[in-house]
Amino acid sequence: MVHFALDSGINFFDTAPNYGHGTSEKRLGMGLKQTDRFKYIINTKFGHSDKGEINFDPRNIRNSLEGSLQRLQVDYVDSLILHNPPYNLLDGNQNPHYEILERLKEEGKINAYGASLDTYEEMKLFMETTNGQIIEAFFNILHQDTARAFDMALKKEIAIIVKIPLDSGWLSGKYSSLSTFDGIRKRWSQNDIRIRGTLIEKLNKIIGDQNKLAQVAILFCLSYDAVATVIPGNTTISQLQNNLSYTKESISPEMIEKLENFYQNEVKHQSLPW
Repeated sequence: MVHFALDSGINFFDTAPNYGHGTSEKRLGMGLKQTDRFKYIINTKFGHSDKGEINFDPRNIRNSLEGSLQRLQVDYVDSLILHNPPYNLLDGNQNPHYEILERLKEEGKINAYGASLDTYEEMKLFMETTNGQIIEAFFNILHQDTARAFDMALKKEIAIIVKIPLDSGWLSGKYSSLSTFDGIRKRWSQNDIRIRGTLIEKLNKIIGDQNKLAQVAILFCLSYDAVATVIPGNTTISQLQNNLSYTKESISPEMIEKLENFYQNEVKHQSLPW
């Protein structure tokens, strides 16, 4: 799948030490091994270890990165981001993390650093107090709060990576009010499922074709100037092909406005859980 992605023109790969307990980085490294290093961009993370432990101790940043480099079989990563850190760690005036990250840039171990964040408030604090150049933001049709920080990101030339653009599958069109879940998706209560299912039904009416829900969801994220890329996630080549095909079309300004209004009027007050 990595080779297919490269052949299809994809050059951005997102991973983390805790994805598959390190196997995500290992497999990505094997997939990229025979490719010229300048032809792809790797984003990995710090804060959740390959052992499944959460540790944001700044003294562990270097060791974590070295482990990632070894698993990826590369000498540097293009970006290293804090993996959903506690809010207080986003203040660059109060924490030593960012001085260490700056040193890693000087050493050529990383080209940039940033954070994976879920809210406007987190993004604002991070951008106001650090020299971070990357934010992986939780943003999609059902979660648009972070868009309030997009203008600031543009002004500060901070690249936005959109994570969870398909809302953990809800915007792919495969779930409804009758769906049941196992694994990590079991976190949703019956009421959460009912509310999301109703919202998806309303969304399909706005879009006019439920088969285009995933396409519109991805194009909606890409329509913002602040967004550099989206990471919908793929477990099969078929999924990857579908996600790639979606980007060959465009979304109208009128549809973007309808989806923004839908969020303001139908979704915002719901305070949907992740």
